[in-house]
Amino acid sequence: MDYIGIDEVAKKWGLSKRFVQVLCANGRIEGAARLGRAWMIPRNAKKPIDGRTKAARSEHDADMPLPRKTPFLYMTDLYHTPGTADAVGESLAYNHEAQVLFEAEVAYSRGEIDKVYDIANYLLHKHSGFYAIQSAGMLLAQCAIWKGDIHMWRKAKVHIAEAPAKNDNDRDAIQLAISAVDIMVYNVESFPEWFKKGRFEPIHKDAYPAAKVYYAKYLYALGYAVAMGLVKVDGTQGLYIMSVISFSIEPMISWARANNTIMAEIYLRLTCAAIYHNCGKDEDAIYHIDKAIELALPDRFYGVLAEYCRALDTLMEKRLTRIDENAWKEVKKLYKIYNEGWSKLSGAVRGKTILTTLSDKEREVAKLAAFGMGNKEIADHLHLSLSVVKQAVRIVSEKSGLPRSEFAAIL
Repeated sequence: MDYIGIDEVAKKWGLSKRFVQVLCANGRIEGAARLGRAWMIPRNAKKPIDGRTKAARSEHDADMPLPRKTPFLYMTDLYHTPGTADAVGESLAYNHEAQVLFEAEVAYSRGEIDKVYDIANYLLHKHSGFYAIQSAGMLLAQCAIWKGDIHMWRKAKVHIAEAPAKNDNDRDAIQLAISAVDIMVYNVESFPEWFKKGRFEPIHKDAYPAAKVYYAKYLYALGYAVAMGLVKVDGTQGLYIMSVISFSIEPMISWARANNTIMAEIYLRLTCAAIYHNCGKDEDAIYHIDKAIELALPDRFYGVLAEYCRALDTLMEKRLTRIDENAWKEVKKLYKIYNEGWSKLSGAVRGKTILTTLSDKEREVAKLAAFGMGNKEIADHLHLSLSVVKQAVRIVSEKSGLPRSEFAAIL
């Protein structure tokens, strides 16, 4: 068979070279084969159908199944190279539902919440397929976090619950999706038992990257709740559980990297960094923050970075300003919106008032105090003077009107 390269195919079909590379990587060009770093394409290969054209729409009256059986397309191997998110979206033009869903997920990663809201509602009202409705419901819940809208958050859970399940596996996926919404406000109680044990067999393997991300978030939230004294686990207290969780997440990161699931890797690294940071291992936290930033910046995934600023306190600012100060300015703007929205919604869900007037340092001191650390231990942990820690504790008490023993209620 006669083969030609990317350059010749791109010119022949009137496409960019990057777009043709993505089509090859996603299996859209029949007979394309990789030779080292180059793609070889049969000279007689047919140009994939563009789903936006009139001919394609007439050929496909009904929506095609999603290319992966998961509510999160952007966490699969469809998106496997930093800097190609827009090209991957274009390559999904043959499947309108998949394309708009992927675009919504990318928009969320960039902090473009109004766009996410519009697409989520579009998918929910056009009677989309099972996984698309699941994803749209979860995206709507994420919008509710940014907007601080508890009614939207509850409505999103209803949409997920009403997704057209056909079998027990679909119903297991619905249960997991609702639990994934709850974990946004640190509720660890609703996850199914099989998931708490790290068993993903009830869901399709395409959903494993997303499941690993939410399993890491579950472990982090569980460790956080135990450290705060909000959840009791026999035989342990304080930061012990959180200190060993990294041993479970580090292999997940290697798995995500080996399977070219870039978005899952970003989330796993940032979650692992938050765990290391809370345990006073900032050197390890910085390693994962820098790796995540390296993966996120080519596609301007500022929203994801903003989402983790709260858990990482000042570390995100310190690392991002060293790498790209303009990127930090964008992330900082988004973090302000996210922090206010999350605090409002989380407080409403838990029936408490989450303080948004604390500085990063005050919140960090309050968090460690809620973990049960004494002033001297906090000072050593944060490399601060004892007087600075005492002053911060006093300010938090004054702003909240609560003693340090109740700081967990405002964080």
